[in-house]
Amino acid sequence: MKIHLSDRAKQWFKEEMDVEKGDYIKFYVRYGGSSPLHDSFSLGVTKEEPITVGEEVEVDGITYFVEEKDLWFFDGHDLHVEFDETLDEPKYEYKK
Repeated sequence: MKIHLSDRAKQWFKEEMDVEKGDYIKFYVRYGGSSPLHDSFSLGVTKEEPITVGEEVEVDGITYFVEEKDLWFFDGHDLHVEFDETLDEPKYEYKK
């Protein structure tokens, strides 16, 4: 499992979540909603430091990560964080 971010998605995190060098963005599994991979579970995002990193990528001094306990959600897929221009928010795609 790898994490990929588009340039526009990275810009959104900087502007909307006020992230800067040294900060952490956590992608986590939450109960509720749905995703292409699992009914009743969706992906959430928050600004907080990791406990046990399962996967991470550092871009422009910002670390984007998934905790080890949440890796099951991705079921062997990479996380691609793109940007939805219509909704003006990130969108998540899961690719093998």
